[in-house]
Amino acid sequence: MNSLEQAEDLKAFERRLTEYISCLQPATGRWRMILIVVSVCTATGAWNWLIDPDTQKVSFLSSLWNHPFFTISCITLIALFFAGIHKRVVAPSIIPLCICVTILYNYSCFMVVCVFCLI
Repeated sequence: MNSLEQAEDLKAFERRLTEYISCLQPATGRWRMILIVVSVCTATGAWNWLIDPDTQKVSFLSSLWNHPFFTISCITLIALFFAGIHKRVVAPSIIPLCICVTILYNYSCFMVVCVFCLI
């Protein structure tokens, strides 16, 4: 395979990768907003839970029962992470980075395909 064919293959691969990332962007934006909202709710609930003077006086489960906003938002945040929200939010920014590293160290495109499988 000569260098002209390799350059064409690389351009086609780059176009396909750009297409793939652009398709991920709307969904990624929604997942980022969900993650931000749930994180802010959890942080606000945690602040209210920590500054409550009754938290020190009652048992842990009772204090969680007294602060349902924190409990629900914390459970939601944990469930989102178990569902893989971190992969959905970070994937579009990891893929171009892997391509840059691949090109920088002259690895084959097979390495990039392996990274796609991991994400």
